[in-house]
Amino acid sequence: MRRVSSIAIAALAFAAALGTAPAASAAASAPAAPEVAAAAAAFHCDPGHFCIYSGWDGGGSRCQWTAEKVANTADQCSFIRNGKKVLSLWNGTGHRVQYYTQTNYHARVGSTAAGHGGNLQGSYQIRSFKKQ
Repeated sequence: MRRVSSIAIAALAFAAALGTAPAASAAASAPAAPEVAAAAAAFHCDPGHFCIYSGWDGGGSRCQWTAEKVANTADQCSFIRNGKKVLSLWNGTGHRVQYYTQTNYHARVGSTAAGHGGNLQGSYQIRSFKKQ
């Protein structure tokens, strides 16, 4: 009888361990969505837009576009026209965006996946971009 009890207790412990493992892994992956949502809110970029900022962490002046591609950002962005660098960006589009330091999609400097953004090196302007 004693042997049956220890096997039953071991089986219950094993089942309990298996029952909590999926919950633990689900909890570990769950925070990703709130983190992305919090980052997007910090950057104040309207949904569906590609946004660039003159300050770090989405601060300073903002320029935003919904266009698939823009050959010269200075046409619609005053801080680019005034010679300021782009210090941060947010890609609120549903596509990866590639960006360039020269107009007409020359001198690619980087790309950002949809729903992501952050601080840049801060030593250049984004003069053109296009969605992929």
